[in-house]
Amino acid sequence: MKTPKRLLPLIEDGLIDDVIGQLMSGKEATVYMVRCGTEVRCAKVYKEAAQRSFKKAVQYQEGRKVRNSRRARAMEKGSKFGRDQQEEIWQSAEVDALYKLAQAGVRVPEPYGCFSGVLLMELITDEDGYVAPRLNDVELSPERARRDHAIVMRDVVRMLCAGVIHGDLSEFNVLVDEHGPVIIDLPQAVDASANNNAKSMLERDVRNMTQYYGQFAPELLKVQYAKEIWTLFENGDLTPDTQLTGLVQEDTQPANVDAVMLEIKAALEEQEELEQRLRAAREG
Repeated sequence: MKTPKRLLPLIEDGLIDDVIGQLMSGKEATVYMVRCGTEVRCAKVYKEAAQRSFKKAVQYQEGRKVRNSRRARAMEKGSKFGRDQQEEIWQSAEVDALYKLAQAGVRVPEPYGCFSGVLLMELITDEDGYVAPRLNDVELSPERARRDHAIVMRDVVRMLCAGVIHGDLSEFNVLVDEHGPVIIDLPQAVDASANNNAKSMLERDVRNMTQYYGQFAPELLKVQYAKEIWTLFENGDLTPDTQLTGLVQEDTQPANVDAVMLEIKAALEEQEELEQRLRAAREG
């Protein structure tokens, strides 16, 4: 095939020897199978912002830190330099997440670096050496569905303990090799402690995966892993080795209405006193 323009610099630098073919084209990138020495790897070429169809990207970027104040100001102003910097951060987010999650024991492709908007990473294959299928293309037995669902929930927990939420996890962003599910596609990964949408994104990730595996093992549809995971996380009790039950203790205690009303009354009285002091200061 004709070498894609975006991969030419990597070939010239000796990072890639040959482009074997295109694997897929998605909403934020096109992925190619490439030869690097004796190994076959993936080259993920990120699309420019105008070509991406990823919805609500701003929600995912919330909380991503920019240490350089000049870069931060440029991004706020939306200048060309600022847009370029925003693109660089978007592209580097995935490789950063992959390194962090691999270290945390999450099953993700091994990253080899991001070069000029191209992420080089491990090619996930099946037991016969062919490109591993996506989860949505795999037929599962009830036993396999329960096992793989448990693996994904374990990895969601490990991700959260590492401060990361996938944010777009579904059967389309999971590959299946001979050992089970491998999580992919992380450019939209969010900081669990800095993004206001973190809880809802975690809940959606868990719901997506549970509903998919629940097609093959319906009993999974009754569990409450999202609520259990987030409650443990908020309370500081979540660890990479936490054994989930899928059960959540519901709070059946009635709300203390009197205590709430007293707090409201106290707040109103403080506000009234503050306004009186301000009026007195103006009149004086």
